[in-house]
Amino acid sequence: MVKPTGQWTDQYVDELIGNLLRVGVTLAAAMVLFGGTVYLFRHGLEAPHYLVFVGEPADLRSVSGIVRDALALRGRGLIQLGLLLLIATPVARVAFSVVVFVMQRDRLYVVVALIVLAVLMYSLLGGRL
Repeated sequence: MVKPTGQWTDQYVDELIGNLLRVGVTLAAAMVLFGGTVYLFRHGLEAPHYLVFVGEPADLRSVSGIVRDALALRGRGLIQLGLLLLIATPVARVAFSVVVFVMQRDRLYVVVALIVLAVLMYSLLGGRL
């Protein structure tokens, strides 16, 4: 995949976006698989307690807590980080599209992509601004 001289063609941009999505999903899947392996290695023989519901620990309810647990190589943190990567992949695709449309000076698509990005960010923030 060689970048054409002068401008970004539609085919080149499509290949870049395809690679971005492919790499993002592959990294997310690998992270979840690694985290699941670590979790099962450490907790695979524990008996589940189905009578009492236990939600996620407080440290896995924020991005900083998830990253901290993942860096400590805790299975749940690695799985959660993989899921965050999976969620971030389409957001990165839309953000990349905005940059490409700005470079191509395509105002209509810049506006549309910015609206899509705003809706994505609004929904990821839980409707809070």
